[in-house]
Amino acid sequence: MSSPIWISRSSRHSGMPTQSASRRPCNRSAGWRAEMDRRQFVIGSAAAALWSHEAAAQEAFPSRAITILNAFPPGGANDLVTRPIATVLEPILKQPVVVETKAGAAGSVGAQVAANAKPDGYTLLSHNNGLAGYAEVDKLFARQPKTTRADFIPLARLSADPVLLLVNDQQPWKTLEEFIADAKKQPDKIIYSSGGFYGASHLPVAMIEHAAGIKGMRHLPTAGGGPAITAVLGNNAQMTTQTVQASLSHIKAGKLRALASYGATRSKALPDVPTMKEKGFDLEYYLWVGLFAPKGTPAAIVSTLTSAIDKAGASPQFTTAMANIGLEPSYQSAADFTKFWDEDSRRAEETIRQIGKVG
Repeated sequence: MSSPIWISRSSRHSGMPTQSASRRPCNRSAGWRAEMDRRQFVIGSAAAALWSHEAAAQEAFPSRAITILNAFPPGGANDLVTRPIATVLEPILKQPVVVETKAGAAGSVGAQVAANAKPDGYTLLSHNNGLAGYAEVDKLFARQPKTTRADFIPLARLSADPVLLLVNDQQPWKTLEEFIADAKKQPDKIIYSSGGFYGASHLPVAMIEHAAGIKGMRHLPTAGGGPAITAVLGNNAQMTTQTVQASLSHIKAGKLRALASYGATRSKALPDVPTMKEKGFDLEYYLWVGLFAPKGTPAAIVSTLTSAIDKAGASPQFTTAMANIGLEPSYQSAADFTKFWDEDSRRAEETIRQIGKVG
């Protein structure tokens, strides 16, 4: 027997059962809660999807080709060092690594392009000592610096070739001491060649001039390291400073004589050539090649790049490629390179100030 349905007085007037009337507020409350739950679910799902998309995008780096801007002409030291590292990086990063030449204005064109690139890890810069000197030279001439060291994040030093003080083999100087003594007595009789004002073959000469108290040697700036060596080979200049790699064949052929090395230790290729430090001068100078990212590149991307570059730099393929062009192993990871760059830049900036306005 079914239970009787009790009808209240108010229900009798309205003609509706009490149970239905009492359910109405509950249905509205439950519906409101369901709608809020649905909205929160949609919002939460959208946020989760967005987070997942961003996380996936970060984890996916690199997802396309990386370009390394070479700031100097093809065939030079930068080019010869950068291409092997790019080749070794490709299987590590699982993406193409393209070397693109952006030469001009002694490397400043490539530096400016890299500094203005989107800091997403897909545009890197291969550069050398000159990257620190641009701003200091601009200061000398009261110009607004186009780039500064702060525009770049150092990723790795790929090579560091010590510079040699070289003379024509027909000249009488057999030691650094003999050259310095003569340069002090008759500086105007000695012409030194360089690859251009404030460049990697000008600063080392200025360093030894200042350290040894030499004043008045004549400067023959040329269009690059190659022409500077040619000037000494032809006896149009008597002295220059160039790297081991650039001058070794001429030394072996008996056309150039190395009086001293600016390296911290003697070169394995030239074990009989003393260092400047052995001769009493606290001087070091290298023509180095480094990789940089634009400032603002996310730390996670920088970490991915440095890890990959470290693996490439330690690979037999890269070290063999460096040996094939006459370079001894001198790779530095980001932390060591940053410290080295700080010290090297300080020396370069100080030397530029000592040189003053020229050109």
